[in-house]
Amino acid sequence: MRPETLRRWLLCVGWVLCCSLGGPITANELPAVVSADAPELQLHGSAVMRRFGFKIYTARLWTGREGYRPDAPYALDLEYAMAIDGADLAKTSVSEMRGLGYDDEPLLMRWAQAMAAAFPDVKKGDRLIGLARPGVEARFYSAQGFLASITDPTFVDAFFGIWLNPATSAPKARAELLNASTSAW
Repeated sequence: MRPETLRRWLLCVGWVLCCSLGGPITANELPAVVSADAPELQLHGSAVMRRFGFKIYTARLWTGREGYRPDAPYALDLEYAMAIDGADLAKTSVSEMRGLGYDDEPLLMRWAQAMAAAFPDVKKGDRLIGLARPGVEARFYSAQGFLASITDPTFVDAFFGIWLNPATSAPKARAELLNASTSAW
């Protein structure tokens, strides 16, 4: 087979494989189960989270038309680039919350237990979505369905603050999620 013919054949096979995977190729929509609970949300910003040069996940912030408001519902959608144990997601979340100044250890341990129960192990391509209902609860979903709810207004602020609090450990990602300039922070 000539190189040009082989290249065309490989491109066609690749296209067929991509189309046969089902569902969208990009995550430009919230899963239907999340949209049913918050139909007003639209994509606001996105950021890629890396540690030591390795891509961990892509984060997407979904807000109402007015943009991000900490007192209005919003969602944070994480699409993982590697496998991570659900218990490790919970431990890392608690560590980040401590970095934001949350220091009530019994409360942090209750939150860690609730998150460990809510967060499944993830693999590359999996999505976990947190829906913030400020003052009420945080609802968690996978792309397939509802996972759990944590009904603690302080938890909502602490958990989503990992990405959105001005004191976040990832200010560049925060600025990208909020569609802001990093120089403003």
